[in-house]
Amino acid sequence: MTNARILIVDDEPGILEVCEDTLQSISGVELTTESNSQNAADLLKSEPWDLLITDIRMPKIDGMELLRIAHQSDPDMLILMLTAYPSVDTAVESMKLGAADYLTKPFRPESLRTKIKKILEKEQLQEENRMLRRQVKQDYHMGEMIGKCQAMQEVFESIRRIARANIDVLILGETGTGKELAARNIHLQSSRKDENFVPVDCGAIPGDLLESEFFGHEKGAYTGASQKSMGLLEFANKGTLFLDEIGQLPLKLQAKLLRVLQERKIRKVGGTREIDIDIRVIAATFPDIEKEIEEKNFRMDLYQRINVGRIELPPLRKRIGDISLLTSHIIKQQEQQMELEEHVEVEPEVLEVFKYYHWPGNIRELKNVLKRTLVMTDGNHITVDNLPEDIVVAAGEFPVNDRKGFFKMRERKIEKFEKQYFKNLLDINQGNVTKAAEQAQIPRGTFYRMLKKNNIDPTNFRS
Repeated sequence: MTNARILIVDDEPGILEVCEDTLQSISGVELTTESNSQNAADLLKSEPWDLLITDIRMPKIDGMELLRIAHQSDPDMLILMLTAYPSVDTAVESMKLGAADYLTKPFRPESLRTKIKKILEKEQLQEENRMLRRQVKQDYHMGEMIGKCQAMQEVFESIRRIARANIDVLILGETGTGKELAARNIHLQSSRKDENFVPVDCGAIPGDLLESEFFGHEKGAYTGASQKSMGLLEFANKGTLFLDEIGQLPLKLQAKLLRVLQERKIRKVGGTREIDIDIRVIAATFPDIEKEIEEKNFRMDLYQRINVGRIELPPLRKRIGDISLLTSHIIKQQEQQMELEEHVEVEPEVLEVFKYYHWPGNIRELKNVLKRTLVMTDGNHITVDNLPEDIVVAAGEFPVNDRKGFFKMRERKIEKFEKQYFKNLLDINQGNVTKAAEQAQIPRGTFYRMLKKNNIDPTNFRS
């Protein structure tokens, strides 16, 4: 396991110092020590950890209770128990509760180092085996999220790991990359899956209604508040609140949201009573949120509070290998929704255009393009000629090394346009070449040459 986060908990400062000095020599580990077990419990609930090393006997919260809290936050967290009072019963109980191993105090530093390396190496091997099994099964789907490229496989793995931990999450991605789908997958794979998933578009709620929508209001709180109302935060209690485009929240509401995340309490507009809430917050915003922080449009402390679990969704232009897979999936979806009798095939040249296009709207734009193309296509084959003109033209401007095939397709598209354009002009002008050339704003001689090139006889259009 690389970059393993390890939390070491013991009420004896000397033990903490020995553990930290010993484990620093292991590459790829991030160590945090804590002598207060209550603080350690809070860390386990609020941050993701790979390994917990804890003493069993401590004031306030003992090691067995920390073990339970750790597995409640993340069932796969590795745990090593330390004890100065070894017994068979203690060992059996800790193993039953999910401890990977235990070590008797006092211990030699080398014994601790060896045990930790073995635990991490075993977990690394298990992770690799899980990854190999997923690759063998070609697990390219996670709900409606699809992708076989390395970037998306890493996103899927992050979702699986983060879902198990009861922590707040920040999802970064351009518009149309599937941020809400990622949030729903986290919710559905978490212990809150049977509770409400409440999506909120922070940019769609009018500013004067934001506070009331989030916190609810009491009767008579303001003009028009004829009855008490539940807010979105209270509605999401026990479940997951998804804040899409959180970067668009006004600064005033950002401050109030930060307080909610810190204290997990809300107060309705016009109310005096505080209400306890138990929610997981998943926030999503654009990749350059740091720029908004620098310009003082978004609070740094709120960013730090939600940026515990972090997932970055790649834009479609950086996962070109998934274009064919996504196209096939969307076509199948639309065939069912449109109740098409025949399966629609996509010509290879279409996929070539798609790979050269920049996709500023990402997967959402790809879906809209395919829906529009299906509606306008006769038969059961989508060719380059069926694609929107702006997509084909823009794809030609995308920088790639080899576009011979593409230019051939674009030339064919332009030829078809020219032929239809001149036919339409002759039809409107009843075969009068002089009038048609004037309307096209090109010389009459050039017009004749274009007709000859496209094998068009103007006499066929004369009444």
